Amino acid sequence: MTTTGAELLIDAFGRVREEVHAVLDGLRPQDLEVRLEGTTNPIGWLVWHLTRVQDDHLADAAGTKQVWTSGDWHRRLGLPYPADATGYGQSGAQVGAFQGVGAEALSEYHDAVHEQTVGYLRGLSDQDLARVVDDSWDPPVTLAVRLVSVVSDDLQHVGQAALVRGQLRHRG
Repeated sequence: MTTTGAELLIDAFGRVREEVHAVLDGLRPQDLEVRLEGTTNPIGWLVWHLTRVQDDHLADAAGTKQVWTSGDWHRRLGLPYPADATGYGQSGAQVGAFQGVGAEALSEYHDAVHEQTVGYLRGLSDQDLARVVDDSWDPPVTLAVRLVSVVSDDLQHVGQAALVRGQLRHRG
């Protein structure tokens, strides 16, 4: 059986989704807001950010609208960020403004982004993945490289969220 690049990417994004659900399982809104040592990124913000980056980058690649705005998630979650915010470059105060969002709502937003991601990936061929999407780099960035970068970023952030969750559990 031959596996295509798109099938591998679908599997990778599925693993991100599994880890997002695992890290959010059973947490209360106040758990999602805890900043260890008063400065670290909280679980909720990390999951929101990784989902926003995936939503932003995949919508750009697919030439579609982001789930964040098309699904009205920017209003539904009620965060004090502009509709185009992804969390990239936010200050500590902006990160600290992540409040009042429940684990279920974050999971639902992530699931909606995952569904759009998989729908896009299912339609890609290996030739599509070889398309250059950014020629400002040397070598130029292909769609495959961009998507692997998103998976990498997502896994790093969900790992950070799992570390914070473990610290919270350890503290009691």
